[in-house]
Amino acid sequence: MKNTKQKTDLEKDWAIRDRLYLLSSNRRPLVFSIPSKHGKRPLLWWDEETGTNRELRYATNQDSPFVDEQQGRSTLGRIIFRDGALHVSKRRPALQKLLSLYHPLKDVLYYEHDDQTIAINQNERLNMEVDALMIAREMDPGKAEAILRVELGSEVTKMTSQQLYRDLLLLARRNPDLFMELAQDDNVELRNFGIKTVEAGLIKLSPDNRVFTWASNGRKIMTVPLDEHPYSALAAFFKTDEGLEMYKNIEKRLK
Repeated sequence: MKNTKQKTDLEKDWAIRDRLYLLSSNRRPLVFSIPSKHGKRPLLWWDEETGTNRELRYATNQDSPFVDEQQGRSTLGRIIFRDGALHVSKRRPALQKLLSLYHPLKDVLYYEHDDQTIAINQNERLNMEVDALMIAREMDPGKAEAILRVELGSEVTKMTSQQLYRDLLLLARRNPDLFMELAQDDNVELRNFGIKTVEAGLIKLSPDNRVFTWASNGRKIMTVPLDEHPYSALAAFFKTDEGLEMYKNIEKRLK
């Protein structure tokens, strides 16, 4: 009996148990069938080891979904979703293997509902949310303002410290992925510093967002590279030797 390496790898950590399959996009037709044998619509699985397409079919009296592994006379079965769902008992291993591992329409027309995977994903999400809330609670005001400015823009300048931390905690809870990304971004505070400098009227950004100049004398500070956000470019400039001196000068004026 044929038993390829790739097929073995797919089935290695896969267990036979009661499984539930649901149609994608929340569709719930009374009856919906998907191909159970190769015909007008191809039902094939590409075997990397042999470089061939292997034919698939669901036979109720066989243990394998591969035609070349089925022996004797096969009794073909249909694959039918009712009200958008298909429950498959562990007593039907061939159908489970076909639906879970090899069917080309998996994650296209239907997907497998996996309580264990859902629980793992939810736990990861909750742990990230807790981590984000803890970091937000201990964050210094300057970093908190810089992160919130990405979400709220100039509105942060009108907020009290209590409002600032309230909205920071809400962001950490609502979107922990974004919060963690911003918290780990070395440039987020420099971008905020640049915005505050423009808001304070110390430097100007041209209407086309291409040139920063000193407000006092109109002298050009830098030209923004094409396809780059102006404040990201200004943050990168602050890291240069010339930009660092400018940063220190502006920092004294903002205090």
